Parts: sequence; C-alpha cells; structure tokens
Amino acid sequence: MDNFINNIVSITILLFLLITFLQSGIDKIIDWKGNLSWLKEHFASTFMGNMVPLLLTIVLIIEMITAVCCVFGIYYLITDDITCYAVLAMFLACITLLMLLFGQSSKRLSRGLNNHLLLCSGHLWVICSFFIKHFIVLKHIN
Repeated sequence: MDNFINNIVSITILLFLLITFLQSGIDKIIDWKGNLSWLKEHFASTFMGNMVPLLLTIVLIIEMITAVCCVFGIYYLITDDITCYAVLAMFLACITLLMLLFGQSSKRLSRGLNNHLLLCSGHLWVICSFFIKHFIVLKHIN
C-alpha cells in the first residue's frame, strides 16, 4: 500500500496514458480501412502521402507497446517500487505524441511553414536526451 501512495501521481499518469494509447490502438485495429483512407486523403499533399500505410502501422505498434509498458509500469510501481517500466512507458508516449505532432506539422509544411520541422526536431532532441539521461540514472539506482 505504501508503494501505491508514494507513486500515486506516476500511476495516475500511467493510467491516463494506458487508456489513451490502448483506446487509440484498438480504434486503429477495428477501423483500419476508415483510418487509412482518411489519413491518405489528409496527407495526400505532403511528402508522407505515399507512406501512410507504413507510418500508420508504426504508430499502431508503438501505441500498443506503450500501453503494455504502462501496464507493467503500474504493476511494478505498486508491487516493487521499480520505475524503469514507468519511465520507458512515458518515454514511448512522448515519442508517439511527437510522431503525431510531426505528422500534423508536415501538413503545415506543405503550406510553407518550414520552421515547424526545426521546432519539432529540437523538441524531440530535448525530450529524448532528458529521458535517456533519466533512464540511465534510474538504472544505476535500481
């Protein structure tokens, strides 16, 4: 019970991420054709127009892996106070969200807003370096 109370904020965040990515992944699986046709039309004018099926598959896989890591993260936080799965789940959630934001920014790029690519790349670098550093520190502690 102490582990649950000590990690209540992390567990709540992981529950939010679990519900978000599990629901999104299940929706992509159930309505694959509908999602694919909408996204093909949406990204038709971008450089990603021909890659939509591959990119949708990648996003689906990472969303489902993120959901599984959230489950493991919650379990290990409650039972053993181990944080590595929670950190991995949060890192994968950030990567997934950045991929989705990059996709939306690329839609704007096709209309001439070239600074969005640079901005997304900078954010990705900062977030990845923070999580990798944090994960390495936690690995040495555990």
